[in-house]
Amino acid sequence: MGAIPSGAVGAIGLLVGVLIGFAVWRGRLCAFGAVEDGLMGRDWRRMKAFALALGLAILGTQALAAAGLFDPALSTYAPARLALLPIGLGAVMFGFGMAMVGTCGFGSLVRAGGGDLRALVTLLIFGAAAYAMQRGALAPLRIALMEKVAAPVPFGEVSAVPPALAFLGFGAAGAALAFLVAVALVWWALADARVRRSRRMLLAGASLGFGVVAGWLATQVLVDPFDPLVRTQSLTFVAPVGRAIFGVLLNAAEWSDFGVGTVPGVVLGAFWAAWRSDEFRWSAFDDAFEMRRHLGGAALMGVGGVLAGGCTIGQGLTAGSLMAYTWPITVAGMMLGARLGIARLVGEGWRDLLPSRRD
Repeated sequence: MGAIPSGAVGAIGLLVGVLIGFAVWRGRLCAFGAVEDGLMGRDWRRMKAFALALGLAILGTQALAAAGLFDPALSTYAPARLALLPIGLGAVMFGFGMAMVGTCGFGSLVRAGGGDLRALVTLLIFGAAAYAMQRGALAPLRIALMEKVAAPVPFGEVSAVPPALAFLGFGAAGAALAFLVAVALVWWALADARVRRSRRMLLAGASLGFGVVAGWLATQVLVDPFDPLVRTQSLTFVAPVGRAIFGVLLNAAEWSDFGVGTVPGVVLGAFWAAWRSDEFRWSAFDDAFEMRRHLGGAALMGVGGVLAGGCTIGQGLTAGSLMAYTWPITVAGMMLGARLGIARLVGEGWRDLLPSRRD
């Protein structure tokens, strides 16, 4: 289609970030909170809001692909070669770090918008670690590790389920499977009356789902597909945080990127919501122990998020919208890491993690 200049992509990212930051603050939606509620309290309401987001993201993304407007092969979430071991390890590291911080990178942006200075410090360390792993001093280690164990994907050159089925001659089956998975996720979310009654939670989930689709639209459908300045991407909050910091310090050109634009957008949207509801409050670390825990967790999330290829949003929703092979692996790894982190925080032993007869 090629209707907008590449420089406008960052502005679209900013707008999308504002909208999801506003909705997520009002809906009190948090990826780590959803995992903690589900695993520890058997309360799956917030997880169902994320299921709604994922279902809508799958429906929108697969509709674009079916219409010939979107090519999953151009996304970094469905490469022709996969290094599953580093991806799984990175996911566990990210989940453990998320538990140490109490939220993920996206959640830290939302908290920063509400005046949480702990989140600001977390983001600086998180972004620096992510940038070092992606492009800085740790990049050679990452490249060597990933290349050494990477293997070509079976059934074509796109590591996602619908394209693989299309490669085998079952394109209609792939589309049908994606539709059934999306409908099942949306039904699981909306079947809960408590979720249906929470309009703010529903809006938060829906905004994330549509935000994923908006990212694909902004970076592939609405721009010149041959523009070298635009990368096909959608919502993710690992590398863009590091690149946003780099953009502030050294290279303003980074701000024309969709992902980088979403970073200040989320902060501004959360600030807008907190200010409107008179909930904006400055807060800081209680003591040195809490600060050390946040710094360590932020570094683990930054390094682990790059190895995993994304965060709870990037892998959980954006890769999920493609039904990428990495999606279930990283989600499971992050949940495992989060559970191990919770055990570390509350002083549980390894035996306490095993299911008991009462469970």
